[in-house]
Amino acid sequence: MSRIDLFRQHLTEKRAVKVIAGIDNFDIENIKKVVTSAEQTGASAVDICARPEIISEIREMTDMPIFVSSIIPSELVKAVELGADAIELGNFDVLYKKGMSFSAEQVISLVKETIDMLGDMRTFFSVTIPGELAIAEQIELARKLETMGIDLIQTEGHYSSDSQADGVRGLMERAELTLSNTIELSRNIDLPIMTATAINPTTAPFAFAAGASAIGCGSCINKMDSTLSMMATSRSLVEIASRNATKVVELV
Repeated sequence: MSRIDLFRQHLTEKRAVKVIAGIDNFDIENIKKVVTSAEQTGASAVDICARPEIISEIREMTDMPIFVSSIIPSELVKAVELGADAIELGNFDVLYKKGMSFSAEQVISLVKETIDMLGDMRTFFSVTIPGELAIAEQIELARKLETMGIDLIQTEGHYSSDSQADGVRGLMERAELTLSNTIELSRNIDLPIMTATAINPTTAPFAFAAGASAIGCGSCINKMDSTLSMMATSRSLVEIASRNATKVVELV
């Protein structure tokens, strides 16, 4: 079984956990901690930035499936050449903070360009649906991506409130949009869906209940100071995902 086949199996079992180091995280020591925590707790994959030297170093330290995220097709192609097991066009959320936005047409154009540049280098291809799009546009975009042979759709939120409630209410408010997007998309496409943005041990069960086959978890892990705390959170997420897989089997 290849590395990415393991991730595919977890997707099928609706228990995939992708731990995200961050599209704009170039701190190699932090990334190594994130990867170590993911690997030692049984996460399904890690997601890192597209900087070549970082890809090479992380590839050498782990046999885990590695996703590389970027919005630049040439960087995604280079990542495959350097040993990435999957590419992710997107993780747009952090880029909104820089004043950038993405239309459905731009996403399709970038996907086509990436596929053309890949040529015969087939690889697992995930695409983030911009969370700021109207839901009808998200569904239409997802259906087009499905016909293009994309393997996985990732949802996101775009939380912009200046004030956030404390405690669990605040966590749910942060995740509300990505969860609602997951519900809508899961009802309208056959592709597996990964729910990301504000997914943590509190909100992860709701992502699976909304129809996700996978969760993408970033800041709840990569913002922590120690490998030990990262591992504790990652382990909790893997356990939640495993319980979802058990529920799916029982329902079948």
